[in-house]
Parts: sequence; structure tokens; C-alpha cells
Amino acid sequence: MARISGINIPDNKKIEYSLSYIYGIGPSNSRVILKSANVSKDKRTKELTTEEINRIQNIVDRNYKVEGDLRREVSENVKRLKEVGAWRGTRHARRLPIHGRTKTNSRTTRGNVRKTMGSGRKSSSEKT
Repeated sequence: MARISGINIPDNKKIEYSLSYIYGIGPSNSRVILKSANVSKDKRTKELTTEEINRIQNIVDRNYKVEGDLRREVSENVKRLKEVGAWRGTRHARRLPIHGRTKTNSRTTRGNVRKTMGSGRKSSSEKT
């Protein structure tokens, strides 16, 4: 297995998709990385030479914030929102959705609470 930024990326996938196993690199970033490293995006990870892996590693290290550094930065941002008392910070603290339609989309985090009349009813064929 190839190891880039401390992450083992899968061998049998195309390198374009296996780079997205690294936290902070998505599909579009992986295409940019491969283009600047002059590596074909259709190659499988196991077909890469050590020179190509080193080129990819250098580009990722120089230009992108990935894995531990990025996770630390995100957690510091969330901590700052909580300390300031922002709305998003209180939603993070309560482990509720931050964006979107929060009445219906937060059922899983609220414990699947259903408050409508017929939502929890048994079908009429079952005995009550």
C-alpha cells in the first residue's frame, strides 16, 4: 500500500479516487494534484513508481493542509464559536444540525422523536 501524509491509500483503486481517502483532499483537489505531478489519473495506486508517489507527497505537503493540522483547525474553529456564544456554537454544543431545515432533519440526533398524529400509529390490520 502506498502511504501519503501518514495515510495508507488503497492499492486497487485509481489514484484519482484513492487520494480522496486523505482528510482534506476531495475529488477536485486530487485531479489538480495529479495534473501538477504529471501522473495519469487512470493509473491504479499499485502501478505508481516511488518517484511518482514522492512527487505527489511533496505537492500535498507544500500546498495543502491535511489530516491532523486540518482537523485541529476545524476543532479550534468550533471551539471559538462555542466560546463566543454564537448560534452555530450552541448548535454544535447541543449536537444538533447547524444548517438547513432543523425541524425534520434532526430526527436522528433527537432520538427519532415524532410528534405528528399518525406517524407512530400501528396499521389497522394489527390488533391493539
